[in-house]
Amino acid sequence: MSQKKYEDNSITYKDSGVNIEAGNNLIEKIKPHAKATFRKEVLGGLGGFGSMFEMPNHINNPVLVSGTDGVGTKLKLAFELNKHDTIGQDLVAMCVNDIIVQGAEPLFFLDYFACGKLNTQIAEKVIKGISDGCKLAKCSLVGGETAEMPGMYQGDEYDLAGFCVGAVDKTKIIDGKSVDEGDIIIGISSSGAHSNGYSLIRKIISEKKINLDLKIDNETIGDLLIKPTKIYTQSILEVLKTEKINAMAHITGGGLTENIPRVIPNEFKAVISKISWQMPKLFSWIKSEAHLDDDELFKTFNCGIGMVIIVKKESKDRVMISLRNSKENAFEIGKITKKVVDEPQIQII
Repeated sequence: MSQKKYEDNSITYKDSGVNIEAGNNLIEKIKPHAKATFRKEVLGGLGGFGSMFEMPNHINNPVLVSGTDGVGTKLKLAFELNKHDTIGQDLVAMCVNDIIVQGAEPLFFLDYFACGKLNTQIAEKVIKGISDGCKLAKCSLVGGETAEMPGMYQGDEYDLAGFCVGAVDKTKIIDGKSVDEGDIIIGISSSGAHSNGYSLIRKIISEKKINLDLKIDNETIGDLLIKPTKIYTQSILEVLKTEKINAMAHITGGGLTENIPRVIPNEFKAVISKISWQMPKLFSWIKSEAHLDDDELFKTFNCGIGMVIIVKKESKDRVMISLRNSKENAFEIGKITKKVVDEPQIQII
């Protein structure tokens, strides 16, 4: 298989079997989007087979934290709506939100775009969305791979994957070990279903022949479902400038039910009050259409809470003020209590 590499200021884009003219056309279009994300640590003009990034000098004793993810079957919705300009932010969000929970500042990002036949207009929209996400996360889009694989994808369909690297001071790693009885659980609102539960959502739409132009609270179902995943890194990093966070959970697949127990010690449980925030009507609609009970709903969707942070009771008010100053909607949704043997690690009441 032929392979050509495109290099510019450490933007290393490769194509696998992509038409050379189309590949060159695409790379010229996406260069400005990638350059717009560059931090000062990106090393340019050095060539080579990979991009280079200098470790930031404001992080003492740095530990690298990495994450990789995709956007799942939400891509199918993007194809159906022919809307490709926000799905790239979903990709970035799924990666950077995963590494911020350990206290890591995102540094750089790489993407993988695979298709049957390269449509440069669609690809540019997708990569611009990735660039927009990187700007929100303040990390650099330093490279990627564009793969054209005839027979693997139908028409203009494509697949996406991303990879992010961040760093955290070794003494400031957030690992949940500091969680203790009486800690307060704060939930930060989501922007919608984010990038999880879309296999079920698409099944509802297909089986019930849902018109995506139908409205919920003056927004179409299609617009509500395609909203990009919120990126929490800057608001969390702002909190960490002055306050200690004992644990964090990115609420992705598995919802509140499965993600919060991942970050608290076995001897404790999280008690969540489901009336402490107003669940967006989108999730009520999903619950009704799919005939889900509360347990299934909270295990499948974020239900309006995209990020959870656990802090000491005495710092709760300061953390809430910081989050609100960052324009986040934050709620005190529960607390940490002692767990008895064989009791589940989360209770939603």
